[in-house]
Amino acid sequence: MSSEHIETVIIGGGQAGLSTGYHLKQRGRPFVILEGHPRLGDQWRRHWDTLRLYSPRKYDGLPGLAFPGDPWTYPQRDEVAAYVEKYALHHDLPVRTSSRVETLDQLPDGRFRVTLADGELTSDNVVVATGTFGHTPHVPDVAADLSPAIGQLHSSEYQRPEQVPAGRVLVVGASHSGTDIAYELAETHPVTLCGRDCGQLPMRPEQRRARFMFPVIVFVWRHVLTRRNPIGRKVMEEVRSHGGPMIRVHRDDLAGRGVERCTARLTGTRNGRPLLDDGTVVDASTVVWATGFRQDFDWIKVPVVGADGWPMEMRGVVGAVPGLYFCGLSFQFSFSSMVFPGIGRDAAYLAGRIEDRAKGVHKESREQSRAA
Repeated sequence: MSSEHIETVIIGGGQAGLSTGYHLKQRGRPFVILEGHPRLGDQWRRHWDTLRLYSPRKYDGLPGLAFPGDPWTYPQRDEVAAYVEKYALHHDLPVRTSSRVETLDQLPDGRFRVTLADGELTSDNVVVATGTFGHTPHVPDVAADLSPAIGQLHSSEYQRPEQVPAGRVLVVGASHSGTDIAYELAETHPVTLCGRDCGQLPMRPEQRRARFMFPVIVFVWRHVLTRRNPIGRKVMEEVRSHGGPMIRVHRDDLAGRGVERCTARLTGTRNGRPLLDDGTVVDASTVVWATGFRQDFDWIKVPVVGADGWPMEMRGVVGAVPGLYFCGLSFQFSFSSMVFPGIGRDAAYLAGRIEDRAKGVHKESREQSRAA
């Protein structure tokens, strides 16, 4: 098994990993980005066909490269994938695709060991940039009790209405993904949407007044809703536990398309059919689980995950494990950490911490050499 040493290994070639790489390159620090998929942007290409970002292109550019097109339009899924790929080429970032990491552990001398199928890397620093909420679909245990005649798919598997058989669809989870999918499916299927009301933005992204409101919204995302104040910490707990509010699709949109909205939760089954906690039985042919994802850090063999399943970090820095960082997490520092407008700031902060650590290590080494 081959082995090499690189100062910093970035795990994940999405927008967070690439932004961190950009800032490290600006500082002249050596690094490599490992991406598990065969092609950059593949994670975006797996989303449903009509997915669009909730922020306009004006705010979607990563550090050093504006997002192309009309600044007040909203990029579609494949445009985002293409931009991510172009970004790495534009900045000539050292990316290795089809490099899925199997384990990350720490050697006795403090260096990190990143193990892949065909070799391993050692490094002084590791940045884990594997996703905002994780990529492992979360499906409630009740799914196992549903009748085999009821089709089931997670929102990560949903791509278009044509893949869903005829009959009533129950969408479980009413955050922005669940409402978007329910709204789209309601064109061709009878739809029931269940789950708590997560609230909604005071405007829709495409409305003209959004152009005047978005600068204020982004300011609030970046500077008000942060982990430094009680309001931000309260919103962080809400978002990490229940997801974000409705953004593009609102309550009246759902009602106008005939979506049956139930704020009750799915808690069980009756004769194999979905049972809500208010006693309602939904006669569904298909269930779409828009119930989010869970963080899966079992591959990290360093004690870094807290009781809530999230890494024990602040602004992406793991204080208990020097040299280990995270980028792209929900509320890594503020609400904006999980969207394009905030990723660059978080990445720049981490790159600065990595540079400071490297200089400190080198300084210490020189001082030890002089003493010897």
